[in-house]
Amino acid sequence: MSTLHVLSHSPFGDDRLTSCLRLIGSADALLLSGDAVYALQPGTAPFTALEQRQIKLFVLAEDAQARAIEVPDWADAIDYPAFVELSIHHDKVNSWL
Repeated sequence: MSTLHVLSHSPFGDDRLTSCLRLIGSADALLLSGDAVYALQPGTAPFTALEQRQIKLFVLAEDAQARAIEVPDWADAIDYPAFVELSIHHDKVNSWL
């Protein structure tokens, strides 16, 4: 059973990203949206944590662009229709509110 984990809060305000990374399974994927895209700022602890993990990472391109965050090669920038497709292809969607 696979889960799409969706994070939208800044990784610098709480520990949602850390908790998510502890629980994410090999069949799961992670989508960063909203302020969660700040996790992709090079040189930060969240960036390093994501870079070191072998997870399927997706980023809402619109949110990254709005925050002038460059999406690294090891993550996939997607649009909203692709987000819907990801939701359909996973058994569950877990939004880390």
